[in-house]
Parts: sequence; structure tokens; C-alpha cells
Amino acid sequence: MNAELLKTIHVTSVALSYSLFCVRGVWMLRDSPLVQARWTRLARDSVDSMLLISAITLAWQLGISPLEHSWLAAKIGALLLYIVIGSVALKRGRTKPIRLAAWLAAQVVFLYIVGVAMTHSVMSWLS
Repeated sequence: MNAELLKTIHVTSVALSYSLFCVRGVWMLRDSPLVQARWTRLARDSVDSMLLISAITLAWQLGISPLEHSWLAAKIGALLLYIVIGSVALKRGRTKPIRLAAWLAAQVVFLYIVGVAMTHSVMSWLS
């Protein structure tokens, strides 16, 4: 598979994953059972799996490694932080204010990740 197609799949998966996260956050704020619905989890897992597979395949095809490119290491580290904060936002936060704060913080981290991806700089949008 060529790199342009992989990049398109990756960017599309990013957009879908973030959109699902935002919708699930609104559902969480409204106490909707859809947040934990089976089809919601399946959609999330499918999109996030495609996102991860496309990212790894693209990095492998382009021959880039987080050990050699600090921006890629920063992106991976921020992704792990996004996952943890997102988990607090949608599931593990004890109160709604904590979940809301985590949901907003996860979106800030997401914007940082997008900036790193676009600029190839650890400084993200500030570079």
C-alpha cells in the first residue's frame, strides 16, 4: 500500500476517533447510556485499531522511528497521555466536574498531537 493512501487512512481515522470522543463526551455530560453502549465500544475499538495499524504501517514504510525522531516520540507520549485522560473523562472520573475537566484537557492534548504531526516539531503549534 502506498504512503499517500496510508496517510489518508490515518488522517481519516484520526478525525473519526476524535469525533467519536467528542460525541461520547457530550453523552457523558448528559448522562446518556450511549457512552457505554456495545455498538459505541465496537465503533471506538474499530476506528482506534485502524488508526494504530495505519500509524505503525506508515512509520514502518517511511522508515521513521521514535528513537530517531523526537517529534514522533513526543506524539506517542502525548497519545498515551490522551488515552489516560480520556479514560478519566469518559469512565474513571468520580464526579462530573472531574470528567468535564479531563474531557477538556484531553482535547488540548489532542490539539498538541495534531500540531506535532503537522509541524514535525516537539514544540507543536509554537514552532
